[in-house]
Amino acid sequence: MRLLRCVMKSCSLGPHVERYSRFSPSPLSMKQFIDFGTQNACERTSFAFLRQELPVRLANILKEINLLPDHLLRTPSVRLVHSWYMQSFHEILEFKDKNADDEKVHYDFTDAVIKIRNRHNDVVPTMAQGVVEYKETYGIDPVTSQNVQYFLDRFFMSRISIRMLLNQHTLLFGGKVRVNPAHPNQIGSIDPHCLVAEVVKDAYDNARRLCDLYYMNSPELILEEFNGKEKGKAVTVVYVPSHLYHMAFELFKNAMRATMELCEDAARYPPLHVQVALGNEDLTVKAGYGYGLPISRLYARYFQGDLKLYSLEGYGTDAVIYIRALSTESVERLPVYNKSAWKHYRTMQEADDWCVPSKEPKDMTTYRSA
Repeated sequence: MRLLRCVMKSCSLGPHVERYSRFSPSPLSMKQFIDFGTQNACERTSFAFLRQELPVRLANILKEINLLPDHLLRTPSVRLVHSWYMQSFHEILEFKDKNADDEKVHYDFTDAVIKIRNRHNDVVPTMAQGVVEYKETYGIDPVTSQNVQYFLDRFFMSRISIRMLLNQHTLLFGGKVRVNPAHPNQIGSIDPHCLVAEVVKDAYDNARRLCDLYYMNSPELILEEFNGKEKGKAVTVVYVPSHLYHMAFELFKNAMRATMELCEDAARYPPLHVQVALGNEDLTVKAGYGYGLPISRLYARYFQGDLKLYSLEGYGTDAVIYIRALSTESVERLPVYNKSAWKHYRTMQEADDWCVPSKEPKDMTTYRSA
């Protein structure tokens, strides 16, 4: 009965998903988030924007979910994620004709946004579980693997962007007091003067606790700051501390694991080296011996940054996080459902135009005699 209701709801929402997916999401810059939160934070304006923008972002990614292989779509985990997105899409649509000047409508909308945010808390592990279920049952060929990875990057980036909008609205308008006592200087989830080194140290401390619990020891941290704008001052940037923390924490976890297992018989473990460098246009955080995760890279790319790994055999891996130093250039990177995206899922992998070496070397005398 529950499945039947879900199918009926999906069918009834189909035309709405189709309509909203024809619009492209509207990317916002860090400066726009900051300006709205400080100068003219108006709940009515936020409500009017979100009731139009959220369905667009949800519909765009819902269309891409439907392009996944049928067997993957039928896994219990992916069906659950799909139902969450359809339910959230439905709940936002209920406000499309509501009076934007009614305070009761604002209250109900904020309450709905909080419920949606909480509903989507486990989207990442649930979608990942769906992929595991699919691989274990059906296996996966190179073409499908490539397309699924393409989808996952876009899906998780979309989730980051949607969560950013939900968090900003709830943090600015979800309570009587708009200032967060724990982070009084933040504007929603954004810190206009994020102390990069402090976030990095916090991530290191928490990763170190886990390392100490598992390995009974942990590598030390050597952190250096280089401020190219104001020499001698701590490096600050307009950023979302939780995003930076997530990237640093994941890198530290993997760096510590690699260090402890590589040097398990050493009397002393080599320290982790971190350099924080601020230039005119970019902020760079370089962590030595790190092995990053795909989600961390998406967090970095969300506001036009990046996370790159450079490995040297016998030495280790350098992980470099790039962040835009200018808030005007820190603009959301959003996936758009269009013909180009659709074609990507339908494209077969072309034959490799490079030779593949055989496992056994051939007898060169064969060629000499020829």
